[in-house]
Amino acid sequence: MYAFKVGPRLLGAAAMCLGVVVCSMASAQDVPAEEEHQHQHEASSSGNQHAGHDMSQMHHEQGESGTPMAREGSGTSWLPDDSPMYAIHSQSGSWQFMFHGNVFLQFLHESGDRGDDQFGSINWVMGMARRTLGHGTLGLRAMFSAEPWTIGGCGYPNLLASGERCEGAPIHDRQHPHDLFMELAATYDAPLRGSTRWQIYAAPAGEPALGPVAFPHRISAMSNPLAPITHHWMDSTHISFGVVTAGVYRARWKVEASAFNGREPDEHRTGIDVGALDSVSARFWYLPTSRWSLQVSAGRLNDAELAESGDARVDVTRVTASATYHRAVDNQGLWATTLGWGHNDETGRGSNALLVETTLSQAHRHTWFGRFEIVGKSAHDLVVSEPPEVFTVAKLQGGYTRYLSGWRRFQPGLGAGASVGLVPGSLASTYGSRANAGFSIFLTLRPEADK
Repeated sequence: MYAFKVGPRLLGAAAMCLGVVVCSMASAQDVPAEEEHQHQHEASSSGNQHAGHDMSQMHHEQGESGTPMAREGSGTSWLPDDSPMYAIHSQSGSWQFMFHGNVFLQFLHESGDRGDDQFGSINWVMGMARRTLGHGTLGLRAMFSAEPWTIGGCGYPNLLASGERCEGAPIHDRQHPHDLFMELAATYDAPLRGSTRWQIYAAPAGEPALGPVAFPHRISAMSNPLAPITHHWMDSTHISFGVVTAGVYRARWKVEASAFNGREPDEHRTGIDVGALDSVSARFWYLPTSRWSLQVSAGRLNDAELAESGDARVDVTRVTASATYHRAVDNQGLWATTLGWGHNDETGRGSNALLVETTLSQAHRHTWFGRFEIVGKSAHDLVVSEPPEVFTVAKLQGGYTRYLSGWRRFQPGLGAGASVGLVPGSLASTYGSRANAGFSIFLTLRPEADK
């Protein structure tokens, strides 16, 4: 590797749960995704006859993957079609451009013996460009974060978070900063046969086909500045330095597979840690209606993490399943909810994580968010010496963001959140209590939602 400077039972249970959800939705009166896709395709076809069509309507048209733009999440992942787009659009000649991002300026406090305080900024920005090329569409993406400079030390306080290393030790009770280069990718999408299409995604920095939509891009998580403590059981590969993904899809489903570099980024956050594409993953998406997005995925991450000794690396086998639901509410509001499960197996030791997060917004002004997580973390993850090998810990969060009137196509806001981290009795002396509270106060800025 070199750098450029600049459990079966739970899997069966998860599959069964998803099956029940799909069956129950079959009788719902939502608009079928395939009919919605056809409507959007017809609108797009007529709109493309006029090169100067209104870019504010782009989210109703096909995106670079041949699907509604609102569906496109991180990497090649899919959101429900009923998703708002917080983005700025423009067009120059045959190129279409989109810019979006999310910036927080926050003060964080976590209590207890492992708590801390910190001022900082959690942030990311992303630009996309696309144009017709041959029989398909070429897309280019670039996503960056200034967190290597705006988040001090080994990360921001986030009780019970874990993953990656800093200063020679595992990071615990903090969330590591994002890398400067979060995504540098190119996509190509074209018809295959009939309504079936194929897609290729290649990235020196990007996201393989593994896990749900990454948390920075989930509508259910967008107003919450803190990363989930289950991140490394579900979507931690959203920054992988070396990815190639190929997939085929139709209006309701997609099957895709990736070869990628599964090693965690190092603590030098301004480089691109390119490595061999010796990890693999596969993912299946199903969108039964315009309100739902379901996925199951599995991957083998080669040499993903440093071992407890710190002088060797271990492989990780990961399995995930998730369901995301978006529903419009009165007065330009939205209820967005994600349910996710992840399983990691490292050197024969398995652990599971469950995430439930939800956001309710009203008129793009008032937003309430909440998240509950429960996860099994090893003594190595939490850097403790107490037995047993795996501890069941949990975290509950909630908060409110008041978004203000738009300013030059951006929308500022201010918000606050509260949390409580829960640990078993065997860790009470380490954390100071079985329940440790925290809070956040923040300013935020994002593009206005498309009307």
